[in-house]
Amino acid sequence: MFRKLIFTTIIIISISTSYLSAQTIGGSVMLGIPQGEFKEKVDRLGYGFQVHGTLWSPGVLQPFTIGANFGYLIYGEESRASRLSNSIPDVMVDVDRQNSLINFHLLFQVSPFTGDVRPYIEGLFGGAYIFTKTQVESEWSDEPVFESTNFDDFTWSYGGGAGILIKLAEDLGSFSTLFLDLKARFVFGTEAEYLREGDITIDQSNGDIYYNVARSKTDLLTIHIGVVAAM
Repeated sequence: MFRKLIFTTIIIISISTSYLSAQTIGGSVMLGIPQGEFKEKVDRLGYGFQVHGTLWSPGVLQPFTIGANFGYLIYGEESRASRLSNSIPDVMVDVDRQNSLINFHLLFQVSPFTGDVRPYIEGLFGGAYIFTKTQVESEWSDEPVFESTNFDDFTWSYGGGAGILIKLAEDLGSFSTLFLDLKARFVFGTEAEYLREGDITIDQSNGDIYYNVARSKTDLLTIHIGVVAAM
């Protein structure tokens, strides 16, 4: 509970100081590659997205900036068709389960460059919420009818990365410059408990649910491609 309280405080401060007065705003799609102990437990490629904002654009005179970063990664998923219940066996529904990770980080970025191509390095500190959610959908609609979080945990995380901004366009209304953003990050995650694909089993005779909970550090290598707009 104490860790979640601190984590929530970091999120509020990060969002209020970065996104509300950001001078650069960016986003990217990303691939997540588990590392170390996490790879031993989850040997598959994850996918998701991230968005970030910084308080000012770094440059020669002011090469350092700070901001906030939010990311969402799916590292496992399952789908099946099922009866609504044993007492209503003639109604079929779609059951989808996702193993996901949401992280929030304070972002520190250094880029003492100007011009059309701008390399940079960055540091991250914050935490991640790792959880498994199951939702029930109608066969005729993608909208969830019921949903529940099966299992969740919190982990601290920190790391760094490097990337390159390539100018795409400038003088776009409210934004002075638009960049293509290519980068890689390595994020170290502390130990957490979580579920993976196939870790939930159901006894069909009585409806009892069994969890095969995994435990490890949650290190990730992420690869990104996106855009950054500077005001």
